[in-house]
Parts: sequence; structure tokens; C-alpha cells
Amino acid sequence: MHDTLVAHMRQVINLSATDVEIIERLFKPSKLDKGEYFLKEGKVCRHIGFINKGLLRYYINQEGEEKTFSFGYEGCFFTDYESFIPQVPSMQNIEALEQTEILTISYPDLQLFYQSIAGAERFGRVAMEYVFIDTLQDLKSFYADEKQLRYQKFIARYPAIVNRVPQYHIASYIGIKPQSLSRIRKRMAS
Repeated sequence: MHDTLVAHMRQVINLSATDVEIIERLFKPSKLDKGEYFLKEGKVCRHIGFINKGLLRYYINQEGEEKTFSFGYEGCFFTDYESFIPQVPSMQNIEALEQTEILTISYPDLQLFYQSIAGAERFGRVAMEYVFIDTLQDLKSFYADEKQLRYQKFIARYPAIVNRVPQYHIASYIGIKPQSLSRIRKRMAS
């Protein structure tokens, strides 16, 4: 179950057989059923996860309306860093959109991972840099791009999940109503 995670790490750092054993001990396998939450708002995020198989949605509740702001899928790390690092209650939800197989590591075990494996901190830094860049691109796109362009960027960024995510979640991610997304899709099809 750890093969994909180890391969992902090996793209950035070298790992010995002993390092792989440490990773297999520290990253615990788990499953989420469709509709199950990895994290609910108001709870402290205690783990970082890696998705082996499945699909997650990040969202916040704003005046009773769910606002989707990201997705996680195979080969992605996920967590709520704003809650995980300082260990404070989260303001977001992370929900499984389908049966999802994950590997998780707690904050203390993450520190042990950094201490035990040469290059692990470098891997953590590189992973965070990608998260930071993605977040900035999403934020800029949300304020600067027309809705049709945001939809096109969604398709380009998430080709593996476009047909797995309900349209109303995609509409929420883009910042429009589902009816508006239907009109955009019709316009693009013709």
C-alpha cells in the first residue's frame, strides 16, 4: 500500500531500504467511505494524509452554503495546514467523494520522519512549495479570470477527476451556480 507514496518521495529524495521501513511504520493505512469526513470544521486536524485511491473535497460553510475550494485525488497529500501545524480548530471540511484509501501520519510522527530520514525535511519543503503555488494560482484565478476560463482551468488541472466530481461541486469551486455551469458547458460544446 505504500508503493505509490514511496515512489512519490523518490522523485525528490533518495530512500534506502531502512528509510522505506520507517515510512511504512509511520504512515498508517486507512479508508474513508463515500461521504465520510477526514476533517470537520471545529475539530483539530491531527494528521497529514496521502491518497492512494479515491477523491476528496475541501470546503467551508459560509452562511449555510458549502463553498468548495479544492480537491485531492490519487498521488496527492492533503491536510488543513492552518489547523495541523498550530493544532487549532479547523474552519474547513475534508470529505470523501468516493471510497478512498489513504495513508496518514500524525504531527509527532511527522517530526520523527523529518529526524529519521536524510532529505525528509527537503521533501516536506518541496511538497509545501507546490501547495503554496497551487493556492496562489487558485486565488488569483478566482479573482482575475472569467468563469468560463476558470472552468477550462479546472478541466486542465484536474483531468483525472473531471468526470468523478458532481457538477454542483465543480460549480461551487468555480464560484457559480450549477445552472451557470450548464450554460458554460453548452457554449463550450457548440
